[in-house]
Amino acid sequence: MAVDFHSKAIRLSYTSRDVDPLWEQLLLSHVDVEGKRVLDLGCGGGIYTKALAQMGAREIVGLDFSKEMLHTARKYCENEANTSFVWGDAADTGLKNEQFDLILNRAVIHHLTDLPLLFEEMHRLLKPGGTAFIQDRTLEDCLLPGNKNHVRGYFFEAFPNLISFERDRRPLATDVDQFLQDSGFTKLHSTVFWETRKHYNSVHCLEEDLKARTGRAILHELTDKEMDILVGYIKKQLAYFTDSIHEKDRWTIWTARK
Repeated sequence: MAVDFHSKAIRLSYTSRDVDPLWEQLLLSHVDVEGKRVLDLGCGGGIYTKALAQMGAREIVGLDFSKEMLHTARKYCENEANTSFVWGDAADTGLKNEQFDLILNRAVIHHLTDLPLLFEEMHRLLKPGGTAFIQDRTLEDCLLPGNKNHVRGYFFEAFPNLISFERDRRPLATDVDQFLQDSGFTKLHSTVFWETRKHYNSVHCLEEDLKARTGRAILHELTDKEMDILVGYIKKQLAYFTDSIHEKDRWTIWTARK
């Protein structure tokens, strides 16, 4: 029952939240966005494309392999005159050489099997001195124990079989480091970042979001019956929390220069 990113049903699944302000601060600590030409490579529903536009980028091109996601992204960014969107393969974009100052590649690499090819394409598209900003979850990021902030950890406690699913698709940080170096990138730096995913006023609000499988591809691996079991498990773990829940995910972020 894997998520189909080409389905119309997925359109709004990845545009139902705002960008964490701390994420914007982190990005700006590595690169100046003002006046730059940016590629949002694997833009999904356009959440980060819009954020980049509002951070002062001169022009942002969003590229994605899902035409349904691009439809959503265009609508989501319709008031941002400096955004445009194209359909394409992240590892074989067909775009011209050396035209971007910054390439954002967020939550993409775990969908791909040939990371060297992706990084070679990113290196080709960047101007000399340009920056690649890559963000994804490693296996270690995902498998941290569950708590009221790291709700994702409960998924694997309730269904340990999901660990093998993550192991098959999640990169190792050391492999990403090596692939970036082999692709010609320099000044490589990596860091761990806890990004706020969403605020819930109550456990019930979290329950409704989980049942909708909103923005969580891994939950599409579960049947409806299994989802009910998972929600019940999480409600039991959080039974003693009566205040709001601030859900966060741990990510690894790599920055590299051409």
